[in-house]
Amino acid sequence: MIGFLRGDVAGRTPDGCFLEVHGVGYRLSCPTTTLAGLPPDGGTVRLWTHLHVREDAMTLFGFVTEGERRTFEGLLTVPGVGPKVALQVCSAFAPEELRRALVTDDVAGLASVPGIGKKTAQRIVFDLKEKLALPDLEVVGARPDPLSQARSALENLGYSPGEVRAALGEVDPGPDDGVQEVVKSALKVLA
Repeated sequence: MIGFLRGDVAGRTPDGCFLEVHGVGYRLSCPTTTLAGLPPDGGTVRLWTHLHVREDAMTLFGFVTEGERRTFEGLLTVPGVGPKVALQVCSAFAPEELRRALVTDDVAGLASVPGIGKKTAQRIVFDLKEKLALPDLEVVGARPDPLSQARSALENLGYSPGEVRAALGEVDPGPDDGVQEVVKSALKVLA
């Protein structure tokens, strides 16, 4: 219904922002990645939107990229995933990171997102991998993703899922880096 809005940032809330468009203030719920990318109050921005309609409420969600919006809408198609959980996933994973998590069957990484348990994470991997026609690793012959293996190793060392996600977000593994190199880099960030 509303594809995107271009306007001035009129304020922020803990879970979103207000966007003034030609004198009308829209309240949008946004992932933290979008909130971090917003200009200061008064700055102009274009946000891709999704209008979620329920019996008792209409909620407008805003995203800095169209890819984030598509990811959010894809998550809503998974049984048991509502807008709040989908927003949490979009806050934790950029679209390409989520795609990588789906391809590598990174259930532990998805389950580390607040509001998602192991069963919901498995359902997300199964449903979205099929809907997005993502390949299985065995089919392609690729090795498991070093980031997902490093995530598991760091959590086994006692780091919380949030700490691990933040540390791995700052690590940029090279094409030849294995799990050991990724874990070493993440431990440097955590130290």
